[in-house]
Amino acid sequence: MSDGPAARREPGEPWGGVRPFSIKTKLGALVVIAVLITTGLSMIAVHTKTELRFIMVFSMIATLLITQFVAHSLTAPLDEMNTVARSISHGDYTRRVRENRRDELGDLAQTINRMADELEAQDRQRKELVANVSHELRTPIAGLRAVLENIVDGVTEADPETMRTALKQTERLGRLVETLLDLSRLDNGVVPLKKRRFEVWPYLSGVLKEANMVASARAGIASGSGSHTRTDVHLHLDVSPPELSAHADPERIHQVVANLIDNAVKHSPPHGRVTVKARRGPQPESLELEVLDEGPGIPRSEWHRVFERFNRGAVSRPHGPGSDGGTGLGLAIARWAVDLHGGRIGVAESERGCRILVTLPGLPALPS
Repeated sequence: MSDGPAARREPGEPWGGVRPFSIKTKLGALVVIAVLITTGLSMIAVHTKTELRFIMVFSMIATLLITQFVAHSLTAPLDEMNTVARSISHGDYTRRVRENRRDELGDLAQTINRMADELEAQDRQRKELVANVSHELRTPIAGLRAVLENIVDGVTEADPETMRTALKQTERLGRLVETLLDLSRLDNGVVPLKKRRFEVWPYLSGVLKEANMVASARAGIASGSGSHTRTDVHLHLDVSPPELSAHADPERIHQVVANLIDNAVKHSPPHGRVTVKARRGPQPESLELEVLDEGPGIPRSEWHRVFERFNRGAVSRPHGPGSDGGTGLGLAIARWAVDLHGGRIGVAESERGCRILVTLPGLPALPS
């Protein structure tokens, strides 16, 4: 395909500020050229006293050759467009039409390529939506299954505490199902946020306890869901000041912290330590979160890619028992939730392991 600004122009926009020759103009020029050839040969015949029938034959041959050349230049791109359109109709969105013309066919080629780009993006988003949902639903389903299997097998009794654990997983599962509608509206930018003020210490403490509970419950279950099953990694919470509060959507922040912890645990060494830090941000009720691990870290060249969907990092295999490669969606989901808040998430400098820094804006600043 052609490069440069011309390749990105709007359909119908003149090239270089001047409207190129249209197909109608080219066909008119073909007629004029045919008339000029016939007239020229006729004048030659008059001056050379050549028989008129020979002139007519030469005139017809020349006109047919020029017509054939122009017709091929018009039908060849149409054949290519037909081939690409047929491929798109069969679900192959990778084919594109060459945009090397400066007429209506060039505009049509650009339009077809844009349509293919949009269809390819929609197909990719549909697949990513299914992967996102599967990734998020596996953890509460696995936790609930583990609890119920322990009750059925007689390992634990159906006491109130056990049933509360099962109920908590069921409630979280219901909330995740409700986010399906939110995810379907993501492209339109209308995903609702249910922001409220909450105390950070008890909230994050609950998230860490749930992470430990799920890991313990999953430890005896063979599953390839991508969620960690490690119980040798210690989770540490550091909130300062202890009475710190924040204003955000707790459910979305749960997605952020849970996925960051999951990723950190997977890449921690045996009996390693994952620290979750919370500090007050610059704005009222704003929050700065850090998740640090003691793993191999992320090369600086990969910092810009770690939050891409399906990116599983440059480490060949995770560290520690009970860890697998994951699906490459956890950090992408975390970034999505942070972006909804208008916050920032990224890899930060760290002397050891990996350090993910999250900044949430909190309440909007009041005008002075």
